[in-house]
Amino acid sequence: MPGSYLPSSYLPVLIFLVISLVFGLGALVMGGMFRLRRPYAEKLRPYESGVTPVGEPRQRFSVRFYVIAMLFVVFDVEVIFLYPWAVVFDRIGLFAFIEMVIFIFILLVGYVYAWRKEAFVWE
Repeated sequence: MPGSYLPSSYLPVLIFLVISLVFGLGALVMGGMFRLRRPYAEKLRPYESGVTPVGEPRQRFSVRFYVIAMLFVVFDVEVIFLYPWAVVFDRIGLFAFIEMVIFIFILLVGYVYAWRKEAFVWE
């Protein structure tokens, strides 16, 4: 019948989802009920790499910091695409090689553009 179809192959997935939710929430509730609570001034202080915090925690950063971080992420992620291509290079042929050359050229154009806009200059 068209209206009574229930995919039985998804039943194990549903059971696994329910068990994982119950386990996760149960662990959080049990941990909240049984952990020790002894707050004191030293414990409640912010901690940064073993260094005592100095100054205001909400200081402003230059926009250049974020631009350099984004450029790093973009170029780093793009380089990750080169690894699987290099692994199967002998099996993919000339067409894929030309595509990778175009890909690297586009990356190079973006790098030169960022360099000319002085995005990599740190003051």
